[in-house]
Amino acid sequence: MGHNRLSMIVSVILTLASIGLLFTKGLNFGLDFTGGTLVEVQFQKDVALDDVRHLMGQSGFPDAVAQNFGARNDVLLRLRPAGETSNAEVVGDKVMTVLRTLDHQVQMRRIEFVGPSVGNDLAEQGGLAILAALGCILIYVAFRFEWRFAVGAVLALAHDTILTLGLFSLLGIQFDLTVVAGLLTLIGYSLNDTIVVSDRIRENFRKMRKGTPKEIINASITQVFSRTVITSLTTAMVLVVLFFLGGGLIHSFATAMLFGVVVGTHSSIYVASSLALWLGVKKQDFMPKVVEKEGADQKPLM
Repeated sequence: MGHNRLSMIVSVILTLASIGLLFTKGLNFGLDFTGGTLVEVQFQKDVALDDVRHLMGQSGFPDAVAQNFGARNDVLLRLRPAGETSNAEVVGDKVMTVLRTLDHQVQMRRIEFVGPSVGNDLAEQGGLAILAALGCILIYVAFRFEWRFAVGAVLALAHDTILTLGLFSLLGIQFDLTVVAGLLTLIGYSLNDTIVVSDRIRENFRKMRKGTPKEIINASITQVFSRTVITSLTTAMVLVVLFFLGGGLIHSFATAMLFGVVVGTHSSIYVASSLALWLGVKKQDFMPKVVEKEGADQKPLM
């Protein structure tokens, strides 16, 4: 808690910078939100997805997303709409012409066009899912602990989400439904750490007879610090593997989670507890209430 003022200043600056990026630069929305064309093709032999992406990028589809659909020779392409590419038939003819340079016997199995209105609905539902998660967490923590901790936890989770969105805006990384899934996963992960810290603070408020709220919170964070760091490092090890070896489709998810684990660890230690302290949490808030029995204040008759 000796560094809480500095950490809060840094968090506020980064949060404001992220909000500024979101309003000025915005997000690089993927096909899930912008709409586009979905093409499923079948090659006669197995093909490397990197070769398909590279070839599509050279042929006027720089944002093409390629993934295997079942077998390694079945490939699903998702293409962003641009000019004439909003016509599914034109897109299909152009895609098949390009892919025949890899395999002249390639066959088209399916082609569908996703309108932008569907993408807008997905964007709205994704945003509502994140807000609903934060709202449910606010209610849960308020009942489980104390309303000051609930406000601190939700603001800490909002801090993690906004900073992650700011990173995607700054780097121009494609934002699709896998990133929304990553944000929701991040909220759950970060909440777990915040609950552990809050539970230890509540326990020490009841056990420690002496000490100011700041000293008790500081002692509580120190007790769970090694657990928080070890958990974060273990999670980060898995995410690093996904980031480098998981492939293009999961790269955005791994990026959101890897960055989120870092800021989530920071917010669990500093942001949530500092906000609860600044809101005036004290020992009396966690003392069990004594319920007097009926007639306990009456003197026995002689």
